[in-house]
Amino acid sequence: MTHTLRQRIANATIADPEHHTTMDPNGAARSVQAANVDLPQAELDSIWTASHLERLARTYWWYLSRISLGLIRVHYGEAERAIVIIGRPFVLLRFQPPEYELTPDCGVVRWRIRDGLLVARPNDGYLEIDVRRGATDQPGYARVHVEVEVSNFYPRLARPFRWFYVNTQSRIHVLVTHGFLRRLANLDLEESAIGRFAEASNADGLEARPGGPADPRPESELAAEDVTVGDTPWAVIAALAAAFALFAAALAWSLRAKD
Repeated sequence: MTHTLRQRIANATIADPEHHTTMDPNGAARSVQAANVDLPQAELDSIWTASHLERLARTYWWYLSRISLGLIRVHYGEAERAIVIIGRPFVLLRFQPPEYELTPDCGVVRWRIRDGLLVARPNDGYLEIDVRRGATDQPGYARVHVEVEVSNFYPRLARPFRWFYVNTQSRIHVLVTHGFLRRLANLDLEESAIGRFAEASNADGLEARPGGPADPRPESELAAEDVTVGDTPWAVIAALAAAFALFAAALAWSLRAKD
């Protein structure tokens, strides 16, 4: 992956709304995590483009794979995005391809939920990243308010085990999203797999906006090969497994010694 702007040039502060994770009486979950990112105005102007919005979306999926040591992966299909464990057929969540909106003050990426092992009601709910520009008290700086929202999602685990869902899947989502939001302080965005809004190489240096891809090929061709975000670090997993085995062996030996 190509990384840019690795230095910390912004300040990201978690700013979750009150009651950021809720569930209505019908079992629909809503979770909103937010952060305020303050950065130089000129820097914000240079990245307020459709391609960077697409890269922001890609970075969210990359971080999800990274934080799970590659065990949870994101596959890009012709008409879907799927979160899987290691590989198919273990599809936890399947989404429609993303929808993009971009105005001078607001950018939105939305994935509508299709189905999956964690989904009780197919074709309902969505995952969304919403970024909005604002002002700060610091001269020469601007603020971006970023929200990651899951709304109208009917989790399968919540039906028989609502407490279990709230204290596992819901908390994991919050931790992953907070990590992703803090990462934005570096403005270290992954390159898009699809490149729907890649920079056009025309004389004016203009960039494609939502409504049509810069690449003349249809998205179905761009995503013909299943792309996996993140590689499984088997060496790290093996080391953790070995450490756990040693700990278990030491604990067993200690218990035997006491007997």
